Amino acid sequence: MEAESEPYVRLATMRRLHQAVADLNTARSLADTLQTVADGIVAGLGYELACVNLVRPDGDLVVAAFAGNCAAEALITGRVGSRTSWERRLSMGEAWDELRFIPHTDGWVLLDDDVPQWHTEGPEPRFEDEWHPEDRLYAPMYASGGGLDLLGVISVDRPRNGRRPGAWGREALQMYASQAAIAISNARLRANMQRALVRLEREQQALRASEESFRQAFEYAPSGMAIAEMGGDQHGRLLRTNDALCRLLGRPASVLRRYSFADLVHPEDIGTLLRTSAEGGRAELRLGRRDGTYLWVSLRNSVVADTTDGPRFLLTHVEDIEERKRHELHLAHRASHDALTGLPNSAELRSRLGSRLCERPHSVATTAVEALDAAYGDVDDPDARTHGYDVDPVPGGPYDHHVHSVAPDTENDDGAKGLAVLFCDLDGFKSINDRFGHHTGDAVLIEVARRLATCVRDGDTVARLGGDEFVVLADGLGAADAADLAVRLRNAIIPPIRVDGRAVRVGASFGIGWAECGMTAEEVLRSADQRMYVEKRSRAKVHRRAG
Repeated sequence: MEAESEPYVRLATMRRLHQAVADLNTARSLADTLQTVADGIVAGLGYELACVNLVRPDGDLVVAAFAGNCAAEALITGRVGSRTSWERRLSMGEAWDELRFIPHTDGWVLLDDDVPQWHTEGPEPRFEDEWHPEDRLYAPMYASGGGLDLLGVISVDRPRNGRRPGAWGREALQMYASQAAIAISNARLRANMQRALVRLEREQQALRASEESFRQAFEYAPSGMAIAEMGGDQHGRLLRTNDALCRLLGRPASVLRRYSFADLVHPEDIGTLLRTSAEGGRAELRLGRRDGTYLWVSLRNSVVADTTDGPRFLLTHVEDIEERKRHELHLAHRASHDALTGLPNSAELRSRLGSRLCERPHSVATTAVEALDAAYGDVDDPDARTHGYDVDPVPGGPYDHHVHSVAPDTENDDGAKGLAVLFCDLDGFKSINDRFGHHTGDAVLIEVARRLATCVRDGDTVARLGGDEFVVLADGLGAADAADLAVRLRNAIIPPIRVDGRAVRVGASFGIGWAECGMTAEEVLRSADQRMYVEKRSRAKVHRRAG
């Protein structure tokens, strides 16, 4: 079972990985991009040393960037290793999906080949997964568009935790290598495009040759490209698109010329598009395809001129980032949801509960004057009242859109509604786990989670707090409604659960707490937990356990 802190560790790792990937797109040149790739591994992925080996036109690999050790950087940067030696390394050792790990016990045969390398002496590992100074881990980078066209190899050394990376670390390194390959390809493309643009601006006599060079780069670019009008009544209308963009959006060039990006963007992303500047503007948004679906893309703008004094046009580079977005959502889901049941985990539960709470307890004005002050935020500055600007949002005032959570009166039901927090603890689960094993216990937890989820409304939250404890957040309930919900949930749990041909039964104890502004999420959960134990002790054991 995962430790409670592991989701936080995963979320922190995902944030650092996301920042490292975002930094790849900030570099202006190919050299900056290569160095950013190496720096990102040291800063974001937890390795002390990182080296980027780039494939040269002749096929050999040159050390193009190094991070983590100035002495090693000065010694091996610019040195070349033959393609044959690199292919030998990438076929040795253990294959971790697309990664290649060569333990020190196998790597001694590589000490004398021509690949530039740097390592320090060290003791034998004390335990199985301890990192040895002569261990080698490589992440190949392949050109986008499928196939196995090797672009380069990232080599890493000396994990900061002293251990070989686990499944999570391997997945992060592999994803980073994939994004680094895209960034390096795009840096090369941008360099080619920039050279073409410089020739268009500075070489009037070679205009035709420059235009042809631009056309080739535009038409045959592996990612989408578009030229649009700037200014006038037709501002933003697409004038020219390449084949890659047509394939990306599933529309022919003749149809795309009827549109602008504003016509194709997802309604929720129109604000992002309008805020993107023409010169050097970047944005990640969704564009509509012909089949009605939307695709995540990265837009990057630059301004080009037809001639030196001619009209200016908007050149937009469109990159497909659907897979990256899907992977980010997948990582975010894994970090915020329980691996066994698929329910929101403890961290996500506290986040959702905390978003409904504020530090200021909800209070009701007792006089007409107090009610009037509360309605207008109790503004004392006469200038602010006169002109109506620069007024800080006062909690409870006209600029405070937070809806305060209030606990209903549980003794005298006055019809008030609130956010109910139902704390559930399974009765008899430990004996099932001890008697039949963790496999049966896990199956019971999965089925209980399913039953709880089917008994609540859309918008309610069912989360696994840990072990055999679950929490349900249900908004808009009165005291009687919450009690009825607890009964329904308990009745849903009690029926026998069949696991491997065997019927087992568990009971459930519920404690009902209420979220109220002025409390923290921990205080709300603790209150519901205490009520659950009061309810558990008040019921006879025969009623608490179903079998």
